[in-house]
Amino acid sequence: MKSEMIKALEDLEKEKGIRKDFMLERIAQALAAAYKARYKAPGSLALDNLFVDIDGETGDISMHAVKTVVEGEPETPATEISLAEAQNISPDYSVGDQVRQEIEVGDFGRIATQTAKQVIIQGIREAERGMVAEEFASREHEILTATVTKIDTRYGNAIVEIAGRRDPTETVLSAQEQVKGERLVEGMKIKVYVAEVKSVGRGPQVIVSRTHPGLVKRLFELEVPEIHDGTVVINSIAREAGSRTKIAVYSTDENVDPIGACVGPKGGRVSAIVDELRGEKIDIIKYSDDPAAYVAEALSPSEVISVTMGEDGKSCTVIVPDDQLSLAIGKEGQNARLAAKLTGLKIDIRPASQA
Repeated sequence: MKSEMIKALEDLEKEKGIRKDFMLERIAQALAAAYKARYKAPGSLALDNLFVDIDGETGDISMHAVKTVVEGEPETPATEISLAEAQNISPDYSVGDQVRQEIEVGDFGRIATQTAKQVIIQGIREAERGMVAEEFASREHEILTATVTKIDTRYGNAIVEIAGRRDPTETVLSAQEQVKGERLVEGMKIKVYVAEVKSVGRGPQVIVSRTHPGLVKRLFELEVPEIHDGTVVINSIAREAGSRTKIAVYSTDENVDPIGACVGPKGGRVSAIVDELRGEKIDIIKYSDDPAAYVAEALSPSEVISVTMGEDGKSCTVIVPDDQLSLAIGKEGQNARLAAKLTGLKIDIRPASQA
């Protein structure tokens, strides 16, 4: 017959996915801790010399301690036994021998039992945290749908709930990871990017973002079949969340136009992404192995007369028509800034009249 404990652990495994053998191990540790508390054993005493066996089918528990026989009263009852008591077990024992002493599991007292209970509860929490960490670590750099459950009006953070394989997990979408100007309300469903999964004292922390460039990349992978199957490749992304993004793409098939594939029929694909990003502008440009040609593309929609690469290979000078200078630089320097991020080059833009 299975004990109530084993049935409860099996139910726990079905409902929560917490393995029965993991919990049996924690219960054994809890019993050892209770034994240690009973004898007020210091340090690791009463743990190294204590052996607990739990039958995984019936739940029967047996415990024994290995103790050293000493003359007179033992100073540390958790690890020592008097010669007189040892000889009650067997008259053949003498001082210095190791004695196996059976322990009554129920003979621990209220305080010790409470200690055992706390260890078991902690074991369940650790198992649940481990499962969450394992699940979301495997989903790092993916897009997930989250539900906004609470808004912190003081700091601007949002508490969001992400559906897990078993139970939902709550995490914080910090104010820094929210798109500027985007208004979140309770109950709203949003797409978030899993930037990182950290292990902290209270358990795993899932870092999610609405501003990460990876969000744009994953949205394009979802909307554009050619990116999903590898025909079109995203080379790099530069983003200023809530305002504008530049994305450089190229095709592995000369018959496929990478920009056209991303835009989609009647602009449907890119429009869906812009809608998800609440109107954020997206410039799709064609990547080139030629740095000068790449820079010229990156500065679109501005026209470019020439691009001269610096000797260090990390900078360039761009000449544009005088009437295109403000367009090339962009409002508050945004176009030039995004082009520099996209290409990884320092770009110096000059009008033709000053060239």
